[in-house]
Amino acid sequence: MRLFLAVLIAAGSLFAAGDLSGRRAPGFSLPDATARYHDPQDYRGRIVIVDFMSTSCPHCSTFSKILEKVKAKYAGKVAVLMVVNPPADNQSTVTRYAAAHKITSPILFDCGQVAASYLKITPQNPGFDIPHFFVIDQQGMIRHNYGYSLLNKDIFEGNGIFPIIDSMLGGAAPAGKKK
Repeated sequence: MRLFLAVLIAAGSLFAAGDLSGRRAPGFSLPDATARYHDPQDYRGRIVIVDFMSTSCPHCSTFSKILEKVKAKYAGKVAVLMVVNPPADNQSTVTRYAAAHKITSPILFDCGQVAASYLKITPQNPGFDIPHFFVIDQQGMIRHNYGYSLLNKDIFEGNGIFPIIDSMLGGAAPAGKKK
């Protein structure tokens, strides 16, 4: 019974996030730990993955390693931007995290505005779970978004993200696509 409830709750959160795709990606310009600003417009023509995460999240840690593989496999075709929110994360936690996990993708600092615009945070929908990432196509449109759940665990902990990217680059369509 508990497993059924957990699956039901996870499925509900997947469908609730569905309206976050199919729209123009909100613009932003955020700094990384070295005070260099990053703007998704700088990556136009490439697929951009915007990952909202935290350095203390175990699922985020696993997914960060997968995103580094994505960056290596699709060099020049896919850009990865990781986004954290202070005060939970700061320059010190991000620097340690990047070194410990060998992260080469920019980890950007948001004060909540970018997360709010991507995740459509409102007083009725005041928060979000992490990790949650968005896949933006070469023209700046959000094509996919995923929040961690048991139903899409393979995307965050396995190879499930690769068919999604392959399909956007003109390969085969992803099987069993769930948002």
